[in-house]
Amino acid sequence: MDAKQSKIAVVTGAGSGIGRAVAVELLRAGWSVALAGRRPGPLEETAALVPDGASVAVRTDVARPEDVDGLFAAAAARFGRVDLLFNNAGTFGPGGVPVEDLPYDAWRHVVDTNLNGAFLCAQAAYRQMKEQDPRGGRIINNGSVSAHTPRPHSVAYTATKHALTGLTKSLSLDGRPYGIAVGQIDIGNAATDMTSRMQTGALQANGELAPEPVMDVADVARTVRHMAELPLEANVQFATVLATTMPYVGRG
Repeated sequence: MDAKQSKIAVVTGAGSGIGRAVAVELLRAGWSVALAGRRPGPLEETAALVPDGASVAVRTDVARPEDVDGLFAAAAARFGRVDLLFNNAGTFGPGGVPVEDLPYDAWRHVVDTNLNGAFLCAQAAYRQMKEQDPRGGRIINNGSVSAHTPRPHSVAYTATKHALTGLTKSLSLDGRPYGIAVGQIDIGNAATDMTSRMQTGALQANGELAPEPVMDVADVARTVRHMAELPLEANVQFATVLATTMPYVGRG
């Protein structure tokens, strides 16, 4: 598909995990994609997975307003507009640290990346989508099942993911007059480097370590693509995609 005829996406955290899987899914479906991440090397590796795809790699720290401005300027300069932001960049922070021992710098790093970064990218996307012709677009925020239920010793991650739900709702409401649709995907145990420990043993609420099932990250990517390719008159407000038998629903 010609880049000028394809839809244009910005994917943050595109150098690994869910971001890479979604970027590859979109590129293979004919989307043009601006790949954002802190490390240029992994971004280039993502682009190389679809060598005939229309992509541009932009080094971006989503917690830095100037980086985010540069990302959307680069996307617009290369492709002319932005139809989709997949707001995916995030960090769990130091694992297994009780709340009373969590350093403030670690808390701030998680908040700056997961919440402030998501806001800055959404704000930049909103500005672009509001002014472009034809007007409008879609934002999909990557929440987590932690937006509903915490894991032990995850106060910073859980707090930011709960906050993302409020961000999604507010952006969705404010975007209505401008044809900007906003939704959220809450993901549980997709098989990535970030969740590799799940299969060997994850801390449970009762204090035990237990292995947990995971699912193929490609199934998450297909779900994001489905949400992305809906007409702007339709919106998946919230979707939860998880490993079927992970300890989440009910009591596990």
